[in-house]
Amino acid sequence: MAREQTYTITELAREFDITPRAIRFYEDQGLLTPARAGRARVYTRSDRTRLKLTLRGKRLGFSLADIKELLDMYDGVRNSAPQLERFLTGLGARRAALEQQRLDIEAVLQEIDVLEDQCRALLGHNAEGAAAARAELVRRLDNAGTA
Repeated sequence: MAREQTYTITELAREFDITPRAIRFYEDQGLLTPARAGRARVYTRSDRTRLKLTLRGKRLGFSLADIKELLDMYDGVRNSAPQLERFLTGLGARRAALEQQRLDIEAVLQEIDVLEDQCRALLGHNAEGAAAARAELVRRLDNAGTA
């Protein structure tokens, strides 16, 4: 019988370009449960997969608690439908938050454009241009307050 492939903390840290300290933190959060060989941690393929999914979940903006819940739902369960439904719900919420952030960023960028125009007009002693930029800013702020 072949032994299951195992990994050291250093190997996983190198592979995923994270620190061993980060891996130990994920252990503390219950995301990884390596075996011990004396004082050394021994990670299985399952631990490696959980680490990979943890990092992917973080990149997507999930909290560690949400990631743990999703991973724990999958452990040993043949029917992954509840996990997939929970994941879809989480993805939908994350998408909505990112879409709102995109709208907020676009609004701020437009405001910056107006302020830059106003500053350039003032620096160029262009009172007419400055007044037009100021009026545009006021119009946008008024519209933002009613939206």
